[in-house]
Amino acid sequence: MDKVIISVAVTGSWTTRQHTPYVPLTPEEIAQHVVDSWREGAAIAHIHVRDDEGRPTSDPQRYARVRELVRAQGCDVVLNFTTGGGAGQASEEERLAPVRLRPEIASFDAGSLNFNDRVFVNSPQFLERLAQEMLTYGVKPEIECFDTGHIENARRLIDRGLIQPPFWFQLVLGVRGGAPATADQLVHMVRQLPPGAHWSVCAIGRHQLPMNLIALAMGGHVRTGLEDNVYYHYRVLAESNAQLVARLVRIARECGREIASPADVRALLQLTPQPDILSS
Repeated sequence: MDKVIISVAVTGSWTTRQHTPYVPLTPEEIAQHVVDSWREGAAIAHIHVRDDEGRPTSDPQRYARVRELVRAQGCDVVLNFTTGGGAGQASEEERLAPVRLRPEIASFDAGSLNFNDRVFVNSPQFLERLAQEMLTYGVKPEIECFDTGHIENARRLIDRGLIQPPFWFQLVLGVRGGAPATADQLVHMVRQLPPGAHWSVCAIGRHQLPMNLIALAMGGHVRTGLEDNVYYHYRVLAESNAQLVARLVRIARECGREIASPADVRALLQLTPQPDILSS
């Protein structure tokens, strides 16, 4: 099996201080959670940023500030900027802004869906434009698939050459309106992937850890973090993103899976070297 890539989603768009006092919201807090998670073994950090009121924003200056603060601590984690725009709360133009900062990876939500109590729109025209922007700026798409049809959307773009190998899929399970977080569903979606694709699983709430364990046993990769789940045990809040990462590292090693470093990720996914890495 490949070394396991642990992604950490430290903030997200939905987790608030009402859910947990531990979620990072300012650029300084987000950057520190990223660095702490990297020290525990996370190789990829999935980044959302918030405005001064704690609301989701696509402000490129805030993304750039998080990157600056992370690199200032000598942290070489692979940064993955979201283009989700708060699941429909930002315009298409705003959603493209983080790509133009040339992160090594950016999220690519591969289709529309009912997302909890709203509709998250990712039209074919927007997806084509987003794929073209990522090609232009040398950004690897993290192809986020919330249901089986999203995989087929991605395959059509792959067939047109708009998404280039090696392919990196994030299978997102358990969102209300998307695919359920079950072993059968995960196996079904993995079977749909293009040959040779690399994949990770992200699951929501109480499903996070069980689906991570199934992915580890299947040879896949895993995502954890306070964006997706705020609990460490039943009714016990996780006190940090690093705590969730450290648990996965322990379990992965018990399963015989070594932990991928950021350098391993760059080699496996053939990421485009970026200036912030070259100078750090």
